[in-house]
Amino acid sequence: MFTGIIAARGRLAAIERRAGADLRLSIAAPAGFLADVALGASIACSGCCLTVIEAGAEHFRVDVSGETLACTTLGSWREGTGINLERAMRVGEELGGHIVSGHVDGLGEALEAIPEDGSTRWRFRVPAALAPFIAAKGSVAVDGVSLTVNTVSADGFAVNIIPHTAAVTGFATLAPGDAVNIEIDMLARYVARLAEFSR
Repeated sequence: MFTGIIAARGRLAAIERRAGADLRLSIAAPAGFLADVALGASIACSGCCLTVIEAGAEHFRVDVSGETLACTTLGSWREGTGINLERAMRVGEELGGHIVSGHVDGLGEALEAIPEDGSTRWRFRVPAALAPFIAAKGSVAVDGVSLTVNTVSADGFAVNIIPHTAAVTGFATLAPGDAVNIEIDMLARYVARLAEFSR
């Protein structure tokens, strides 16, 4: 489990093709981010929970299945791609964002960025199957970043990004037309499932 509060920015250092459609990725991380990380630990990489199979002082390696590559932005990553990084939440730590599983629900598309006072309003389009799970003033994770939804539309939503968030996440380099990993609020997912059984 994660909180959606990005701890560091990493970058894709190397890609190794594996059997079938799988890949092994080497990800560079800032000094200190990987302190005491254990093999088998989970790290959210732009919102996608991946398992550490090898770690050094400033890099770690993960295996990525063909399914993950097909359902997330990871399939389009290239060497040098910037990555939002968050280590798994520890019991007793401050929950600054919202509960994020690291299981990407689908791909969204950045539509536009509009300056608004001191922040930037970003609009995103999401698949029709995800739109009903996103509510105004609710939570959503975009590339692993916990955000509060400002407004919703039939096919998407908008959020405001303050300068600090832009500076420490991939929002600094995001552009209209880019694909993003979307994870809907876990509570919304379970409420909808319960509602199916109450009909």
